[in-house]
Amino acid sequence: MAAGLVGIGRYMPKNVVTNADLEKIMDTSDEWIRSRTGIEERRIAGDDEDTSDLAFHAAEAAIKDAGITADQIGLILVATVTPDQPFPSVACMIQEKLGAKNAAAMDLSAACAGYMYGLVTAKQFIESSTYDYVLVVGVEKLSKITDWTDRNTAVLFGDGACASIVGHVSEGRGILSFELGADGTGGKYLFENEDKHIVMNGREVFKFAVRQMGQSAMNVIEKAGYTKEDVDYLIPHQANIRIIESARKRLDLPEEKVAMVIGKYGNTSAASIGNALVEEVEAGNIKDDDLLVLVGFGGGLTWGAITLRYGK
Repeated sequence: MAAGLVGIGRYMPKNVVTNADLEKIMDTSDEWIRSRTGIEERRIAGDDEDTSDLAFHAAEAAIKDAGITADQIGLILVATVTPDQPFPSVACMIQEKLGAKNAAAMDLSAACAGYMYGLVTAKQFIESSTYDYVLVVGVEKLSKITDWTDRNTAVLFGDGACASIVGHVSEGRGILSFELGADGTGGKYLFENEDKHIVMNGREVFKFAVRQMGQSAMNVIEKAGYTKEDVDYLIPHQANIRIIESARKRLDLPEEKVAMVIGKYGNTSAASIGNALVEEVEAGNIKDDDLLVLVGFGGGLTWGAITLRYGK
């Protein structure tokens, strides 16, 4: 009873903020941002859009892609560090909007690794036949906790949502292996301060990410019984182009086998990996039976990696 992705979707706000736009409000430049991060633009949600709105639209798209109805969903898991409010959870809010009357619902918090934590949690419920379908949403409205006077962090982040329906897939497909981890001693390097703004020690987070992304990717490939030569596509967390490049080189993959959408969306935290997956599937770069490696890291510090045989 393998568990895999039977439906995927996303929602990215329509408002595009370019590096040139940021030049007008802070001491930065397009060249500075591109050379250090690879980011060219990002999506920023409007004042009339909160986290649950983004999550709802992405969930609708995933449900449609799976060809199911909302009342078939047994559990809703929403990965976010930017909920509308402490409670009710975003999961409960979108349960109502979706009409998923038979679903249990809860949020989980693992920052940029949240989507991976959600998929692995969903896998347990599917493989135990507790539920037929689990909706996993990764969503952030980071713009509401971004300090727009701090050029070191403000240029990095964007808003968005991804969603996946996890269900039973055919033999040989689905989530083949995974790794989740955390190092609470590194929490001081990336956190939300008392002013409700993101604070990051970029140097320390960079060192952690470069080390952990490559190692975790290799670990799950080996756990699944494969080698890096078997990997068809790498879908890393879209945080920084240099971190992505480090992971790519660790796996000896050509650039055309690595999801690289950071230029268009920036770092969307829990929405990052799922959004990149949808983008590559829609572009025709990922096909049924491709062997994928999904890997990410986030505040906590947390990390997660999955080997996935794509397809139903």
